[in-house]
Amino acid sequence: MMRSVGTLTRADLAETINRKMGFSRAESLDMVEAILAKMSDALAKGENVKISGFGSFVLRDKNERIGRNPKTGIEVPITPRRVMTFRASQLLKERIAKG
Repeated sequence: MMRSVGTLTRADLAETINRKMGFSRAESLDMVEAILAKMSDALAKGENVKISGFGSFVLRDKNERIGRNPKTGIEVPITPRRVMTFRASQLLKERIAKG
């Protein structure tokens, strides 16, 4: 059985930029923060975010609907909401499949 071996963090991304690009640690972390802020701002404005060769963060508006409490069976309204999904690119799917 395959399992996850850890978690990639902002600091890990900054470290990679530091090593590969030669920016200082502070500059590298600033760059990571700027990229994440740009992505977050776009999503907050209702824009999808597509990173070629990696994947897309896609927003979808869901209408109000009736749900059911699984314990009691009582119907309850579920309020309208915006949800985000991630769709991996074909390239990323292939890389993941190879493990």
